[in-house]
Amino acid sequence: MKRGLLSFGFLLVILGGPGWSQTAKKGPAFYIVLNSLTKKCTVVDKTPRTDTPNITVASDAIYQTRVEAETAVKTLTPCNQ
Repeated sequence: MKRGLLSFGFLLVILGGPGWSQTAKKGPAFYIVLNSLTKKCTVVDKTPRTDTPNITVASDAIYQTRVEAETAVKTLTPCNQ
């Protein structure tokens, strides 16, 4: 009986282990997206959806502050056309 209970406990620890290795989100993240119809870039604070028509990610970078992202918009080629 004790052996079975101990084995069940180890099984739970093994199955729950991968969840411990995930890191928590450290802080805010800002992304730059491009509306291909208006050719305008905007800064968003949520992960952009890739299935939205006419919206593409203008930069692969993830910015920690909105100011950094807004500064980067001025230097990106797709945003300045």
